[in-house]
Amino acid sequence: MTDLITQLNALTGLGAAMLWQCLLVFMRVGSAMSVLPAFGDQAVPQRVRLVLALAFTAVVAPALHTMPDPNQAGILPLLIEVIIGLMLGIGLRLFVFALQIAGAMAAQATSLSQMFGDAGPEPQPAIGNLLVMAGLAVAVATGLHIRAAELLIMSYDLLPPGQLPGAEDAAHWGLSQVSHMFSLAFCLAAPFTIAALLYNVALGFINRAMPALMVSMIGAPALTAGGLVLMMLALPLALALWVQTLHGFLAAPFQALP
Repeated sequence: MTDLITQLNALTGLGAAMLWQCLLVFMRVGSAMSVLPAFGDQAVPQRVRLVLALAFTAVVAPALHTMPDPNQAGILPLLIEVIIGLMLGIGLRLFVFALQIAGAMAAQATSLSQMFGDAGPEPQPAIGNLLVMAGLAVAVATGLHIRAAELLIMSYDLLPPGQLPGAEDAAHWGLSQVSHMFSLAFCLAAPFTIAALLYNVALGFINRAMPALMVSMIGAPALTAGGLVLMMLALPLALALWVQTLHGFLAAPFQALP
C-alpha cells in the first residue's frame, strides 16, 4: 500500500501538496476553534474540540481556490496561520466577554452579584451565567457553525495564507473590536443601570422626606424583585440585539481593515 501511494505521488505530485494545504487550513481553523464561542469553551472536552477542528477543516479546505506553493513549506507559514486563526477566534470570543461584562454590571446594579456566583467554570454572577448560556444557545440555534465556516472561508480573501497582516492594521482592528465589545456590553446592561439609578434617586428622596422610615430594609428587597422582573422583560431584547450584532460581525469581520 505504501509503494502504491509513493508511485501515485510520484506520478501526480498531489500528495505532498494536498497534505501541506490541509495542514495550513488546519492550523488556522484549529487555532480559531480553540477560542471560538460554544465550540471552544472549557466545558467542551479536548477530543471533541479536536474532532470539530478536523470537521471544519474538511469543510473549509475544499472551498478554497488559491493556496501557497507547497515548495515554500516551512515553520513560518504555520505560525502565521496560527496567528490569523487566533485573531478570528478572539474577535468572536469578545462577544462572550460582552455578555459577561453586561451580566456583571446588571448584577451589581440590582444587588444580585453574589447570587449563585460560582455556577460556571469562571466565577461570575447569575445574570452573567444566564446571559452567556442563553446567548450561546441562541447563536448555535441560528447557525453559528455555518457562519463560522463562512467566516473562515471568507478570511482567505483578505488574509491569504502565509501573509501576516500589517501590525498597524491588526492593532487598529483589535482596538476597534475591543471598544465595540465594551459599548455593546454597556448597551445590554443599560436598562438595569438606568432603572437602578432612578430607583436609588427616588429612594433618596423618600429617605429625606421620611427619615424615620427604614428605607434600606424596604428598598433592598424591592430592588432585587424589580431586577428579576426587569431581567424577564429586558433579556430577550438584549439577546436579540447581541445576536444581531454577532451576525453583523460574521458578515463583515474586517471592516476596520483597509
